[in-house]
Amino acid sequence: MNRIIAVLILLVTFSSCKNDRSKTSDGTVETTSGATKKYDSLIYPEETHFKSMRQVTYGGDNAEAYWSFDDKQLVFQSNNVKWDVECDQMFIMDANQTFTDSIAPPMVSTGKGRTTCSYFMPDNKHIIYASTHLGDDACPDTPMKRNGKYIWPIYDTYDIFVADLEGNIVSQLTNEVGYDAEPTVSPKGDKIVFTSTRSGDLELYTMNLDGSDVKQITNELGYDGGAFFSPDGSKLIFRSSRPKTEEEIKEYKDLLAEGLVQPTQMELYICNADGSDLRQLTELGNANWSPFFHPSGEKVLFSSNFESERGFPFNLYLIDIDGKNLKRVTHSETFDAFPVFSNDGKYLVFSSNRNNGGGHDTNLFIAEWQD
Repeated sequence: MNRIIAVLILLVTFSSCKNDRSKTSDGTVETTSGATKKYDSLIYPEETHFKSMRQVTYGGDNAEAYWSFDDKQLVFQSNNVKWDVECDQMFIMDANQTFTDSIAPPMVSTGKGRTTCSYFMPDNKHIIYASTHLGDDACPDTPMKRNGKYIWPIYDTYDIFVADLEGNIVSQLTNEVGYDAEPTVSPKGDKIVFTSTRSGDLELYTMNLDGSDVKQITNELGYDGGAFFSPDGSKLIFRSSRPKTEEEIKEYKDLLAEGLVQPTQMELYICNADGSDLRQLTELGNANWSPFFHPSGEKVLFSSNFESERGFPFNLYLIDIDGKNLKRVTHSETFDAFPVFSNDGKYLVFSSNRNNGGGHDTNLFIAEWQD
């Protein structure tokens, strides 16, 4: 969700650099010893899981890029004003393409309201995404702070739609009152997981590809969202804010009644696809979110600022599904998030503030992955 980016970018400054490295104008990385070694100009030397990297977009906030089931295309959301959009809309591209400000990829949402969380359907000919366009053609307001604290809006006009690759909506999967969004599809091609407020709280649900057989997966107080299936479809990984104290519970409920949540304290949870065997995976503090299963199904890649005293930077980390062997993957000084492996496990697409000239743009990058 690009509204997540907007909030988290407020936590990030772009002037700091680690003392042990600096980039020169030709993309080399200079170490403290004075020696200079050539690296891919987009990859920091500590980022050993990246064999190569390519920048895909240049300008605006671009995020939540997801692969088609055949790995030939990507669908993502962007608010790049030079692409003639006022807030997040969905775009599609071939996986080997690059887009500058001057050339926009095809839009596959309506261009109305605000959209979020697109995902390919198994036939590679349709996508799902959430949109507010039935509530209003205009972009809804995006509050950023409440009483000095960062917040996310949970628009009650979000519903989940299926569209073809020409942008034509072919079906509406949800029509409950309240927030229905954040849908992703199982690699098995049989189920969709999404977040909804239909119970009065932000819980996870699954449904069939046609919207039938809706089942509630979580039922504990807190924001359960951003869920993804494991490669074999047997498990779910997701983020959650779980208020515990009376004060935290009251604050959470009061904000939710206004269609708001706070993103600054979240941990990762894992469960079976039917909701059984639910357990907390991380206990790191700060914001741990945008998790995605490693192709092995035995690890999870996610974004976190748990090592950050001032709320930034956000980097990518790997952790085993038993909570062991935490490892830092990226070494940015700003923002890395939304990691998604290709279905063949060879590539990783993610969003980053790297190589943006010190500005606020968040762009898409595709890295060739190596374990």
